[in-house]
Amino acid sequence: MNRLKVLLIASAFASTAAASSHLLAATVHVFAAASLTDSLKEIAAAYEKSSGDKIVLNLGASSTLARQIEEGAPADVFFSADEARMDGLEKKGLIQKDTRVSRLSNALVIVVAAEKGAAVTSPKDLATAEVKRLALAEPRTVPAGIYARQYLQKIGLWRAIESKVVPTQNVRAALAAVEAGNVEAGMVYKTDAAISKKVRVTYEVPRSDSSAISYPVAVVKEAKEPEAARRFVKHLASDEPSAIFRKFGFIVGQQRR
Repeated sequence: MNRLKVLLIASAFASTAAASSHLLAATVHVFAAASLTDSLKEIAAAYEKSSGDKIVLNLGASSTLARQIEEGAPADVFFSADEARMDGLEKKGLIQKDTRVSRLSNALVIVVAAEKGAAVTSPKDLATAEVKRLALAEPRTVPAGIYARQYLQKIGLWRAIESKVVPTQNVRAALAAVEAGNVEAGMVYKTDAAISKKVRVTYEVPRSDSSAISYPVAVVKEAKEPEAARRFVKHLASDEPSAIFRKFGFIVGQQRR
């Protein structure tokens, strides 16, 4: 009888603990740059198993995501592909400043179709008749496009190729345009090119020649799950996520603002 009572009590404690764990689980809405899609999906899946929290990813152009946050979209974490979008939210008091860190970096590359792609071996080839259309993420608002425009301006090619630019919603759309053969070339992040078998990299922009590419992350001021959001942001700096980011070609580092 005593043994039965012990088993019943142990079972009750286990049920209570399981119920409590379920109640403590949080849903964290992460607004993140499209170029982070594959790495964050893998990181989120592993984190959900270990933490019990659910990670909901909203992936797109950083400029679009920042605007959504400004308009009151339910975001807990913002992971931008550039500092400017994060700066804009910080100036408006929309992020928790003490959580902001620059987490990753990247590189720009020129890509063409893997089969029968245009003969482009250097940036100056983008100005030749070989390239009639050049896919860039929107160069006025989207980080990947802004970085590309700044680089092309720096080397004196922007005026020569500006009329050829096909602006796309985000960097993944620019990659897709090259894959589909809708353009002769594109400029995307190195990490995006690495996931595609339909394109090949013909030139990698030296990091010393381009603007510093920085991916800052922070908890949103009006986060519905602020503590869970802080846990996830902290987790992104740990060994397992860092290894996943590196696997997808990101340069991993952390610098607090």
